[in-house]
Amino acid sequence: MLRNLFLLFAAILNYSASALVAITCLAGEAPALQTSPATAPVDQLIPWLLDEDRQLRGIPFAEVIFDATGKRVLSVDPKNETDQRVIKEISAACDETIKRMNSPSSVIQNVARINDGSSHFEDSLRQLLNSTSGLNCDFPHTAEGRVLRSGYPDLRIVDMASKRVFYLDPKLYVVGSRDSSFRTFYFEPKIATNKVRDDAVHFIVGFEHEPRGKNGAWKFTRWDLVDLAQFKVKLKAEFQGSNRDMYRPEAIVATSSK
Repeated sequence: MLRNLFLLFAAILNYSASALVAITCLAGEAPALQTSPATAPVDQLIPWLLDEDRQLRGIPFAEVIFDATGKRVLSVDPKNETDQRVIKEISAACDETIKRMNSPSSVIQNVARINDGSSHFEDSLRQLLNSTSGLNCDFPHTAEGRVLRSGYPDLRIVDMASKRVFYLDPKLYVVGSRDSSFRTFYFEPKIATNKVRDDAVHFIVGFEHEPRGKNGAWKFTRWDLVDLAQFKVKLKAEFQGSNRDMYRPEAIVATSSK
């Protein structure tokens, strides 16, 4: 299902032939998309989107990653010494990060919107894990060697002895919102900006915080480390346009007198 859907998107976006071949190779099969002049790719896509309840919910995240990048999402092995050691080190870094962020002198205490604070958690975790013996933690690079702070995942951890890779993505959420159905995670499959370049364990670490106090302080209360091997996602497609797209001179049919 996902392979054909990615191919449909590629055709609709008028990707070059080389990009379409690249997507097909990542998907691990020969091109299956066949269109005729009477059946445009968008005409095949729309029924997929309208069939959201049956086709586009409960999609394994591991399948999305593999079909989009060719890389496998590895499960945490409770008997694997490396996995358990790395989890222990991440846990220690999370504990220390909460202490740092709750300090009155923390830079995050000057952040007005909590959504603007996640980069400070990334920076703290990166610094702490990088100072841990046997681990290397950095921002993941694209295939072109670029560092992108936006998009999934945020951090790439390597156990130097085993070369096992762990992706870590910090999230912040307010007390009482753990059961919320609002979107808090997204992954956008793109070739040029893809940051998943390893078979790896994928982690989310969620930091819980209280509503901002009357004194303007943020207080972080706990964290949870989540293995995404069994994570399921849904596709919420939308067709987008910018102001540049809308306000084209040739499309304007009337305007104000002043």
